[in-house]
Amino acid sequence: MKETDQIFDGIADKFVKNIYGTTKGKLRHLLLLEALKETVATASPLNIADVGGGSGIMTKAMAEEGHHVTLFDASEDILTIAREYLQNVPNVTITPGEIQALTTLSSFDLLICHAVLEWLAAPLEAISLFYDQMQPGSYLSLSFFNKDAALFSNALYGNFDYIAKGMKVKNQVRLNPTNPLKPKAVIEHAQGAGFVVEKMAGIRCFHDYMKDKSFDDQQFKQLVELERRYMFQAPYYWLGKYFYLLLKKPG
Repeated sequence: MKETDQIFDGIADKFVKNIYGTTKGKLRHLLLLEALKETVATASPLNIADVGGGSGIMTKAMAEEGHHVTLFDASEDILTIAREYLQNVPNVTITPGEIQALTTLSSFDLLICHAVLEWLAAPLEAISLFYDQMQPGSYLSLSFFNKDAALFSNALYGNFDYIAKGMKVKNQVRLNPTNPLKPKAVIEHAQGAGFVVEKMAGIRCFHDYMKDKSFDDQQFKQLVELERRYMFQAPYYWLGKYFYLLLKKPG
């Protein structure tokens, strides 16, 4: 059976709660903002596309910085949540659409595609599609579920049978990414497409390997500072549960 992209119609509320109702989701958002900080600190507003932007968490953050943001997503259920969440946020446009059908990306200074590739049937093809459509000199902010980190964490948890099966199961849980990616494979493909790698980072290099995640406010603050300190440093970034790349199209 041909593999298809995963969208979240029918489970949108559960998906949003699973991501952003937890310390892992809050931490991921904070660290992605850290990774983007220098890119979006511009004197004049940027025209930003949040591709697969989901419920609009990142769209809201970028719009509140004064940028013009268009949120694209394929799930109507998710977009219903986004419209309510963003109803009072200025400079936001919400547009339904699958990544493969997007044809207006040349008007943007920055494309944001966070935690999307791992849900696509052909994730590397999406990177090539972005490159072909982007204007010279524009940026792609990309994060994706790290397959190497997933293997490492499953080994720590003793899930040896799962690893032996290639970390695939017959009855895939819909909230588990279907196509985690190896960072070096993504970097190689992006460079082959023509992108220049401007920045690399690991998102949650430590959090997901900790046995006790019941943080109080002070402990969470300390964890955030630890993650920020090492997220741009090797070897730690290679084990971030999500890997981050800032890519530039030359020109």
